Amino acid sequence: MFVRTVLALALAASAALAHADVKVLKKVPPEYPNEAVKKNINAGSVRAKIAIAGDGKVSGVEVVEAEPKRVFDRAAIEALSQWKFEGTGAAQTHEVKLVFKSED
Repeated sequence: MFVRTVLALALAASAALAHADVKVLKKVPPEYPNEAVKKNINAGSVRAKIAIAGDGKVSGVEVVEAEPKRVFDRAAIEALSQWKFEGTGAAQTHEVKLVFKSED
């Protein structure tokens, strides 16, 4: 049986957020895309810019860099859109890197 796992690098997320005093309240891990499984793609990453509203909700996600291109983008955007941060009263942007790895 083929087991799929996704590693959202906490270190990368923490490093990207550490300078801004923003606390992550909820992280939603991305699902490993069926397209990647069908194409036999075992790993990849997505670096995304997250726009955070003053209330801590994600107001937008933009893919900055992806490897391979367009394979993991949708899964990353869907997951990151559900993340929640502690509200600061001011809109902010941060970058996060998600690493995808398939293990069997």
